[in-house]
Amino acid sequence: MKIEIIAVGKLKEKYWRDACDEYLKRLKGYAKVTVHEVPDLDPKKCGGDENALKQEGKSILEALPERSHVILLDIDGKEFSSDGIAARIDAIKLGGVSDITFVVGGSNGVSDSVKSAANERLSFGRITLPHNLARVVLLEQIYRAFKISRGEPYHK
Repeated sequence: MKIEIIAVGKLKEKYWRDACDEYLKRLKGYAKVTVHEVPDLDPKKCGGDENALKQEGKSILEALPERSHVILLDIDGKEFSSDGIAARIDAIKLGGVSDITFVVGGSNGVSDSVKSAANERLSFGRITLPHNLARVVLLEQIYRAFKISRGEPYHK
C-alpha cells in the first residue's frame, strides 16, 4: 500500500519535524508513506484569502496522484474512532485501491475545488487543530490503524 500526505506548508519547528519523522520511520514496515508539502501562501501577497486558497488548491490538485483515494482532513468531515480509521483503510484496500492520499490544508483551510476532489472527508473532532499538529495526529492514527489491523499491540 502507498500512502501520500499532501500538506500545505512546511514544518518549521524541529519538534514537529521530529514527531512526523518518528511516525514515518515506524510506518516503514507497513506501507510506503510519503509527504508532499505545497507552499503555504501569504494572502497579503496573493490578493486576499480567496486567491491564496485557490492557488494553494491548484498546487494540491496538481500533486494528487492518479487513481488514489483522496481523504481530506476537514472539521466538517466524518468522525471515526481509531478502530474506525483502521476499518476504513482496510475497506479501501479491499475495494481494490492501493493508494490513499490524505490532504492537510493550511491555516485557512482548502479551496472548494480541493473539497470537490476528495472522495471523503475525515475529522478529528469539532476542535480546531493547528495544521502542524493535525499532520502529526494523522501520521499517528495511520500508524495506529496498521497496528490495529494486524492485531499488534499498541499503547492506548
